Amino acid sequence: MKKLALILFILLNCANIFAQKLERIEPMFWFTGMHNPKLQLLVHGDNIAASTISLSYPGVKLVKVNKVENPNYLFIDLELSASVKAGKFPINFSAGGKKIFTYTYELRTRDKSAGRIQGVTQKDFIYLLMPDRFSNGDKSNDVVQGLAETTLNRDSMYYRHGGDIQGVINHLDYLKDLGITTVWMTPEVENDMAQASYHGYAVTDHYKIDPRYGTNELYKKYVETAHAKGMKVIKDIVHNHVGTNHWFYKDLPMKSWLNQWPKFTQTSYRDQTVMDIHASAADRKKMLDGWFVSSMPDLNQRNPYVQNYLTQNHIWWIEYAGIDGLRLDTYGYNDPVYMADWALKVQAEFPHLSVFGETLVTAVPNQAFFTGGNTVNRGFDTHLQGITDATLKDAIYEGINGKNGWVDGINRLYATLAHDFLYKNPNTNCIFLDNHDMSRFYSMVGEDFDKYKMGMSILLTMRGIPEMYYGTEILMKNFSNPDGLIRSDFPGGWEGDRKDKFITDGRTNKENDAFNFVKTLANYRKNSPALQTGQLMQFVPQDDIYVYFRYNAEPKGTVMVIVNNTEKDKTLNTDRFAERTKGITMAKNVITGENQPFKEIKVPAKTTLVLELN
Repeated sequence: MKKLALILFILLNCANIFAQKLERIEPMFWFTGMHNPKLQLLVHGDNIAASTISLSYPGVKLVKVNKVENPNYLFIDLELSASVKAGKFPINFSAGGKKIFTYTYELRTRDKSAGRIQGVTQKDFIYLLMPDRFSNGDKSNDVVQGLAETTLNRDSMYYRHGGDIQGVINHLDYLKDLGITTVWMTPEVENDMAQASYHGYAVTDHYKIDPRYGTNELYKKYVETAHAKGMKVIKDIVHNHVGTNHWFYKDLPMKSWLNQWPKFTQTSYRDQTVMDIHASAADRKKMLDGWFVSSMPDLNQRNPYVQNYLTQNHIWWIEYAGIDGLRLDTYGYNDPVYMADWALKVQAEFPHLSVFGETLVTAVPNQAFFTGGNTVNRGFDTHLQGITDATLKDAIYEGINGKNGWVDGINRLYATLAHDFLYKNPNTNCIFLDNHDMSRFYSMVGEDFDKYKMGMSILLTMRGIPEMYYGTEILMKNFSNPDGLIRSDFPGGWEGDRKDKFITDGRTNKENDAFNFVKTLANYRKNSPALQTGQLMQFVPQDDIYVYFRYNAEPKGTVMVIVNNTEKDKTLNTDRFAERTKGITMAKNVITGENQPFKEIKVPAKTTLVLELN
């Protein structure tokens, strides 16, 4: 009987050994010369925890092999010396004293060539686009068999339309001509969900570009092509959640990988609970740990394995592709302590990288609370450089559409900017008029072309980093409700489109007027030190006229902006602005190129004048 039991034990042990199967190691390769010598490899495979790990490579130390709740995972801690050389080495997986398989791991040399990871600043003008809706440059990847969604239907706002990275590459010259310096795409990583994941915010593989957009290699080429044209790239990343079809959601490493609840609990979306000194712990937990929606599981960023996984993934993409900046989705929903640590680790590797977080909130203090430098209020520094300035966006709308009053109309814009003292550096905020989650600007101003020009003039002369949503330059319109038409295709981005708005002949006269207006101001901005690096000085609105200046220590090239949001023409006497205009007798209209006397300035109704003072 004992002999039979021994035979059964040996057979079961052998079965256990041969049942092991390696499915993936992430990151799949790494880089030498990183600031942080530590590297944690996530290893996934059937019963992989039964393996013994060994490796031998000069400068690489195997520190620890971590087993977790799920035997299909191992987390391997490595330490790389400062002198480690690029190269390949085997990671051996053994069981019962026998080697089962080997993974050849690669260390690559960091790319320190000029022009990579430049950062995004006030000198730039960002163009936000959704790759699925911008241009189809490669029809061969429109439908990829084996993915959860294989329907291509441009007649529906909720199916894939076929746009891709090659389509963006094909139109970089169009963007450069328009005056764009930086391209921001909604997330390009794989979103293998059943439907309506074209937006990119339900990631299912952190290390893989969605095959309907292209490949990792094509994404790298896109960044390099943009750089070769003198343009920059922002990558949109999501810390907070993943899609329910993510490979690790289907086989969680451990229960604490996610924020778990007895039953489905959605976030309250109440950012105030994070900063409210009177808030209950339960309300704060619901905000931070509740799921964004049922199809987007909430990651537990207090888990050190989750922390390492996310941070290393972002560092990997930046180094691999040479990205210039990051936009952080749903910033306020993330664990604050982890995000501060994340910022420090990323900035240590890439000191010139620019980062701004999405904060769609309703007040300046709420936005400023999340930014770096507010240690008195938070007790620690978030090290977040800037935010998406939603309150300034709301103030611009009020300034254009509202009726002037003590705190309304154009006075709202003045008052909002007066709160800039709450930021360590308001110039690093990303300013905008609309995006992929809200009604389009042209519709929000009632398709009034005068108001459109007013808003675009403010956007391109205000402090901060301006961002424009794709199609705004050709007066694309629609409201966020119903039917998601704010995410319509850019006309001409698909073979066979009836109209091609990428070219002059394909646009209407008014669309060309809009395009040329943006182009003139954006390209002027490229060569204006005042708009690129200048300080902001604003004057209290009087007689419904709002005036602000952008200027440097050197007075040459000071820009004066005059906003008349009323239905009446106005005449502005400039004596009041002497501290910025001493000695000025003439001003040049940036849009028309005409020079005009400076003493008395005629400001037409519903107009923003942009004047260069010399």
